[in-house]
This record gives sequence, structure tokens and C-alpha cells, in this order.
Amino acid sequence: MKRLFTFLFFVHAGISFAQTTGQDLPGIIADKIKMEIKLDGVLDEPIWQQEGWAQDFQQFFPSDTSLAKAQTRVKIAFDEKFLYIAAVMYNLGPRTPQEYVSTSLRRDYRGEQNDGVSFVLDTFNDYSSGFQFGINPFGVQRESLIANGGMQSSDLNLAWDNKWYSEAKIYEDHWIIEAAIPFSTLRYNDGASNWNVNFYRIDSKYNERSTWSPIPRNFNVINLAFSRKLIFSEPLKKESTNLSLIPYAAMATDRNFLTGTSNPLTPTFGGDAKIGIGPAMNMDLTVNPDFSQVEVDEQVTNLDRFEIFFPERRQFFLENADLFADFGATNLRPFFSRRIGVDRDETTGQNVQNQILFGGRLSGKLDDNWRIGAMNMQTANDEERGIAGKNFSVAAIQRKVFTRSNIGVIFVNRETLNQELDIPLFNDSLSNRLLGVDYNLASKDNKWTGKFFYHKTFEKEDLDKSATAHAALNYATPAITASVAFSQVGENYNPAVGFTPRNDYKRGFATFEYQFFPRSTLINRHGPGVETETLWNEDLGVTDGLHSLFYRIRFQSLSILTVTASNRYTYLFSDFDPTRTGGEPLLAGTDYSNSLIGFRYISNPRKKVYVSLRGDFGEYFTGDIKTIQGTMSWRMGYIANISMNFSYNNIRLPEPQNDADLFLIGPRIDLTFTKSLFWTTFFQYNNQIDNININTRLQWRYAPVSDLFIVYTDNYFPSTFISKQRALVMKLNYWFNI
Repeated sequence: MKRLFTFLFFVHAGISFAQTTGQDLPGIIADKIKMEIKLDGVLDEPIWQQEGWAQDFQQFFPSDTSLAKAQTRVKIAFDEKFLYIAAVMYNLGPRTPQEYVSTSLRRDYRGEQNDGVSFVLDTFNDYSSGFQFGINPFGVQRESLIANGGMQSSDLNLAWDNKWYSEAKIYEDHWIIEAAIPFSTLRYNDGASNWNVNFYRIDSKYNERSTWSPIPRNFNVINLAFSRKLIFSEPLKKESTNLSLIPYAAMATDRNFLTGTSNPLTPTFGGDAKIGIGPAMNMDLTVNPDFSQVEVDEQVTNLDRFEIFFPERRQFFLENADLFADFGATNLRPFFSRRIGVDRDETTGQNVQNQILFGGRLSGKLDDNWRIGAMNMQTANDEERGIAGKNFSVAAIQRKVFTRSNIGVIFVNRETLNQELDIPLFNDSLSNRLLGVDYNLASKDNKWTGKFFYHKTFEKEDLDKSATAHAALNYATPAITASVAFSQVGENYNPAVGFTPRNDYKRGFATFEYQFFPRSTLINRHGPGVETETLWNEDLGVTDGLHSLFYRIRFQSLSILTVTASNRYTYLFSDFDPTRTGGEPLLAGTDYSNSLIGFRYISNPRKKVYVSLRGDFGEYFTGDIKTIQGTMSWRMGYIANISMNFSYNNIRLPEPQNDADLFLIGPRIDLTFTKSLFWTTFFQYNNQIDNININTRLQWRYAPVSDLFIVYTDNYFPSTFISKQRALVMKLNYWFNI
């Protein structure tokens, strides 16, 4: 281990001086002001007439070697309460409002097709975590948290909400925004004299993305490694303790036609509190949280032998979520917040929602190097369904090392209440604990990244082989992307509050991709790649393998086409029905080698009609499979988005196994009448589970981050349209700043 860290140190040292990053470029100065700023998209205040604008934006796409065609200017100022931002987005000529693309008037617009300008703030100068605020020409806001240095688009969490203010105005050949972000919304060090910052713009007409601080186009546009300095003319003073209260009132009724049970219209009350402990720490408290307004998960056709991962959507768990959730790796997560508030109904064997009584979370920065988080949640007893209440505790501490890397320790504890609720309060024989350490590698210029960790679980019975270890190293340049990884998961490794679908295996993984950048008006980049994955254990040898060749073409229009040829090897540990429809299973101990060809296509997202398609064709266990799945969307300005998610699996197996035609169809209608009134209706038909689901949600944002929701959900049998379960919820919440 000592030799490994020595090697990583020299990797850091060698890379740190290899390239120029934003840290080596001039920054921008924010002046402190005493004047009033009126947010109207008219830059008539004296501060905006002064020099000191960030300009000369660099093109990020389609190229990264020239200045942007459509230039942008940004200036920042501040006072005791707010960070003020003004930005001017120039066009190459006159442009009508109808020529700007906004897929919706709903907050948190997303996608490369939207016109917009975004501001990325790394308030702790750690090149690891930050905030993003964005505005489009119609004044629609977006805000998000950035984790893991913004290395991937998945590191952007748009589910995070907070209060801030802005206005946009469209002129003949440019558009302007003014924004005021309360310092109470942000987390930063007391007395900070500078932050890291970057700005980027997406322009749909010129098919251009540009950034103030240059970012190589093989990286993500939100990557924090290339930020420049935002220098304050005076150090930021510590905000007095700020408090936000978010109470809610809800009315709900539901009926289960399968069991003949129902609940009358019942009021419930609860809420959250956000307490700023200085500028760098935050305490979140919740009492009887209600997540009924959270949009339902999109169903998938499950042909896998293991559990499927669905991301967290509940607002309470989102701020600083990366501090807890980013330990581990894909399918090796020591903590997964969706385990809280879900339990097994012992009368039916199904997973069901279980009431959360209360909870609290403390998270934030101690200083430039140390970051901590602690969470405790308590769920309720439910005697009718045989559910015992549980207490969940999570503690994490992270230490920055080198320029952008960090090392962290996590502890997860789940205790089960005694059914008699006497002393001792918890049934220790049902406890589950985990202790782990992670090292996250990120070089200064982001060429080298990696993750190394060791986690161990502890239960009442002291078992051997209850740990997991993982090592991964990634290398990225404009032409080359390469990764290698190794994982070892013990037979008795059991993270009850994590997400690890299987255990008792070793896994090796490697991928390599090379890209050519032609001088072409059609193709932006293209190139071949190879990916290989093998799983094995000591008793059985190789149990799984997937080896693929692919060729990927990225067009100047933003569309992407990938073709693949793969071979998959599968050993069955237990009897398995390949269609998961209750047919005759294949027997445990048998193995299968299957070859497939496939394609992935994503069309130009700027067009009113958008298509994402995936197809796989070839062998499937003892037979054959043809799979087509994807999304088709039709955008009617920013008022309506009509889309259709679909999946079709044509499975043909010799007797005695079942053939199957598995359909999943999910039409969706999203209407945004104004920037504060939205209506979404989502249908899902899944013949694999014999279900039709309807979820319709009306949302009125009557005040900043304050909403009225009306949600109706129904589940039907497809053949008869007889209802299975039905629910109606009305929820009102309000955000008070005290």
C-alpha cells in the first residue's frame, strides 16, 4: 500500500506540471458594492458600467482550439447578503425570441439543446465539489450540486433546490441576465478572499458550447479542474446563523382493490428545517417527511438476475449527498439512501414504503481540507405488515490530499427496534454495520483519475470473507480514453444499507477507446474501442464475462451512433427463467456463451423531434433475442413535451422454456403553462409484470421553492382495466427564510 501511494504521488507530481489549467490564467475580481441592484435585465447600475468583465470565451464544442463565435461577457459583484452576476450573450446578428430553444418553462431545464448560460462556483477551492446556477433567455432557472470534480454529467445533481433570484431579457442581437444569489444559499469558508469559478454558454443556433476558462473537449463542461479564480475585493464575512423552515400539509387517500383495504382522506403534517451553522456547515432536520409528490420511477424490463438500481429523488437526501453516496463504486455502494423508508411487507413479501418518523443530517466543510457528514434517521413500526422500525446512522469524513484528490472514511449502522420497545431499545442480533475507507485520485489536469477502497461489514455473527476491495485507474486525453479496474467481494459481505446486488466474486474490467478528429462538416470525432469484463470465484472459476468491440461516431449535429459486437458468458448459480414470466427455468449449474450485435443512436437534440434508440440482436441463453428500446420526443415550443419511452424484447427459446414478447410502453405528456404552473402525466404499460400505471401531477409554484401538488396514481390489470391500487394526494409546502 505504501508503494501504491508513492506511485500515485509521482503521478500527481508529473501531471501537475504537464498542462496549463485555469489555475494558471487570470481570474476575475468581484467588487463590493453598496448600491441597489434591480434585477430587470437592464444593466443601468454603475457597477455594470465599469471594467473587469470576464470575456474572450473559448469554444468547447465543436472544437476547443479557437475563440467562440457567439461571445459572452460576465461580471460579478457582491454586498453583505448577495452575490450578483450580470451576463451579456451576444449573437452574430438579429434573432427573434422564437429562435431560442427552451424545451420547457419548468425549473431545472436540462440537455444540450437548451440555450442558456451557467455559472459554476467552487466555493472551497477544492476542485471537487461546487454549485451550478443557470438561466435561459426566457428567465427559467436551474441550480445543481456538483460532485467528484464534475468529471461526468452524472456528477450534476439537478434535484437540489434553493432560493435565488434572476431576470432575463431578450434584445435584437443579444440577451442579458441579472442574478442575485444569497450567500445563505451557498457554503463557503469564513473570511474567504477567493473562490474558483467558470462560466459556460450553450447556443442552439450556432450549435456551439463555450467556456470562459478553456476546457479540453474530451472532458465534461462542468469539470472543476479548469476553473479560474474569483477574487473578492474584501474577504467575505461570516453570515449569522440562517434558518429556513419548510413545513408541509398533505391530504391523502388510497385504496387497494387486491386486498379490499382503503384509507380515508387523512391529513398529515411535517416539514424540514435547514440551519446554516456558519457559512460552511449545514444542519438538515426533518419530521414525518412526505415524498408523495416525487415523480414515480420509470419502469424497466428486467432480464437480469439481480436487483436494478434506481437513483435517489427525495429532496431531503440531496444536499451534500455525494459525501455519503459516492463511497464505493457502481454495484458496490456501501450506502444507498433509498434503503431508508423502504422495508419488506412480511404479509406479501413485497418491498413497500415505510414511514420515516424523523431524521437529521449535519454536513459541510470544517476548513479547506476537511469535510464531514453525519446522518441519523428513524423509521416506524408497522405491526399490520410485520415491519419493525429501524434506526439508520451514517458518518463520513473526507480529507483533501494533493491538488484534487481525497481520502475518506465511512461508517454505516442499521439497528432494528425490539418489538416490545423496552430496554435495550434495539435488537442487537439484527444489527448491521459497515466501516470503509476510500481514496479518490484526480490529477491537477484531470488526465488521471481513479478510486481505491476497502469496506467491511459487521453483524452479530462474526463471519470471515465479509469485506470488499476495489482499485480503478483511468486515463483520458482528447484522443485516448482508457480504464482498468479490479474488485473482490467476499462471500459474506452484506451492506444492508448499501447497494451490492451480488457477492462472492472477483471482477476484472478494462476499456480502451481511440478517437480521430477529422476536418469535416459532418463528423466531429470517431473511433474504435474495446471493453472487457470478467467475473470469477475460487470455487467455480469464471462465472460471467462480457467482451465487446465498438465503433463510435459523434456528429457535428450532436447526434451519436455506436455499433457493437459482443460475446457474453453466463453461469447460473440458481434456477433462472430467462423471460422472468414464470416459465420453466434453466437449471442451476449450466452455463451459456452468447454472441450479439447492437447499435446505439441519439439524434440531434436541438430538433423538435428527438429520438434515442438502442438495439441488440443475437443469442440469448439457449435461444435468440431481438431488443429495441428507446425514447421518441416531440417538443412543441416550451409549452409541451410529448414523449414515448418504449422497450420490446422478442425472446425465442426452445421447449420447455417459454417464448416471450415483452412490451414496456410509457407515453408522457409534460405541459408547462407558465414558469410556475406545470402538469405532467405519465403512463406505463409493462406486460412483464402485467400492469398499467398512471401517474398525473399538477404543480403550482406559487412562491420561490414553495409548491402546491395534486398527484393521482392508479394501477390496472391490462387485460380488464380493473384497478389494483389507487391513490390521491394533495400537498402544500412553503419555504420560510428566518
